Amino acid sequence: MKLNGSQIIMEVLKEQGVDTVFGYPGGAALNVYDSLYDYSDQIHHILTAHEQGASHAADGYSRSTGKTGVVFATSGPGATNLVTGLATAFLDSVPMVAITCNVTDDSIGRDAFQEVSITGVTLPITKHNFFVNKIENLADAIRQAFRIANEGRKGPVLIDITKDVTALNNTYEYTKQEPVALKPNPSIDPTKIDAILETIKLSKKPVVYFGGGVTSSQAKEELNEFLKRLDAPATYTLMGAGVLNFEDPKNLGLIGMHGSMLANQAIDQADLVFALGTRFSDRVALNPNQFAKRAAIVHVDIDESEINKNVVINFDVVADIKDFLKAILEKLDQQDHSDWIEHLKQYKKFIDVSVQEATIRPRDIIEATCDLTDKETIYVTDVGQHQMWAAQYLKHEKAENFLTSGGLGTMGYGYGAAIGAQAGNPEKRVIHFTGDGSFHMNLNEACTAVSNELPIITIIFDNKVLGMVYQWQTVFYNKHYSQTIPGRKTDYVQLAKGFGAKGFEVNTLEEFKNAFQQALKEKGPVWIACNIAKEERVLPMIPNGGTIDDMIIK
Repeated sequence: MKLNGSQIIMEVLKEQGVDTVFGYPGGAALNVYDSLYDYSDQIHHILTAHEQGASHAADGYSRSTGKTGVVFATSGPGATNLVTGLATAFLDSVPMVAITCNVTDDSIGRDAFQEVSITGVTLPITKHNFFVNKIENLADAIRQAFRIANEGRKGPVLIDITKDVTALNNTYEYTKQEPVALKPNPSIDPTKIDAILETIKLSKKPVVYFGGGVTSSQAKEELNEFLKRLDAPATYTLMGAGVLNFEDPKNLGLIGMHGSMLANQAIDQADLVFALGTRFSDRVALNPNQFAKRAAIVHVDIDESEINKNVVINFDVVADIKDFLKAILEKLDQQDHSDWIEHLKQYKKFIDVSVQEATIRPRDIIEATCDLTDKETIYVTDVGQHQMWAAQYLKHEKAENFLTSGGLGTMGYGYGAAIGAQAGNPEKRVIHFTGDGSFHMNLNEACTAVSNELPIITIIFDNKVLGMVYQWQTVFYNKHYSQTIPGRKTDYVQLAKGFGAKGFEVNTLEEFKNAFQQALKEKGPVWIACNIAKEERVLPMIPNGGTIDDMIIK
């Protein structure tokens, strides 16, 4: 049947199973939004306050549901406002498709009103992007975008479409197709498995260190079986938080700059390290030449470009994590490293550095939140001290229920991501942890949560400073607090009320528990501002370029 370009977009989205999109209309996108009006019973559109919020919402939707997030934007500033969200998704390997609408083809290159080459802008922060100026290329470009976003190492793809392609009078033959099949995962060389098994036999101190690749390949069960069979402890990056049960004795906690003493000591002393679906970032391997310096390193990653990029390794396997774990479990006999595990018990997983005289402390807030919610709760963070506290203390058991910006460290990520997570999981409770610095960046998305009656509970760790940078200035910059004490007078209770939400301000743990229990009964969004001490610190801490010997613990 013949359809115009805007209708083709809707039909191909339906082919891909898309039922929810996030976005903001504008002049160049009017044709698409006109078509969306006719498909509103099949494709639900959530209007955000800002395109950046829409991109983070698509990201949060994707991470929490396992589906591909979709975001719409118009040309010029509408498109460029997606950049931070695309970069966030790119560095954390989140499958997203962004559809932007540009000026007409005959206006391209003329500096037309709201014209930007968004494909040029986003080339370094997308897996691929398409510029579509002919209607006959439209359907295939969208289909390929979904394939690319989900194939191999996942990530965002952008499609920029000129306005004339979407015009109501520009039609082309459309035939429904099934989604394009993904290429098979790389095959695993059995000789590499055999070589790794021989190394395991010689190992006395193995450690598994994993990242977001385990979540992406849905390999939680296989990982737990591997840890049991290898009889080894495990540590993880921020993107791997939640894969292991909080109470699991093999769970060493977070690794790296703000990782536990236990995890960092284990890596430093190990004689064999399995790095699974992770990339040895500079927040983990702070000194690459000294990282796991006593160990043989096995690096398994689906992205070949990550092999030997940051840390020189001994065994490389370019493969999907799930495939690798299945392959090695077929041949791996039960190991016994009880002496090694007993040795590690001398090191601390947690160091209590809270301000003792404080009436409300970050760890207590997080633990109370966990105690008052169920195991299906989705936790979303912004970036800063609260993010690290959440990674350290949350008692979550599912990686898809912990959403945070790891690679880019995007302040302002949280509220949009929480909206996407709640929209994609209406049956679950979504809790948004943020700091007063991060929250001020995108708190405008409160209107989105209110308009859509999304019962997101936002917990604000309000220390009146830009906490993480303030902490660095305290330790490394002689307490030169340059621009980290904003002096803001924001009244969160009144501001929430102005948006149509519910707000609380608390000063004690008991007040927090009471406010949180009331928040659980509300049908719409709630903010709880917790007045914590600016002296609260995220510890341990290893300075950039440092090693375990440089760890700061007080």
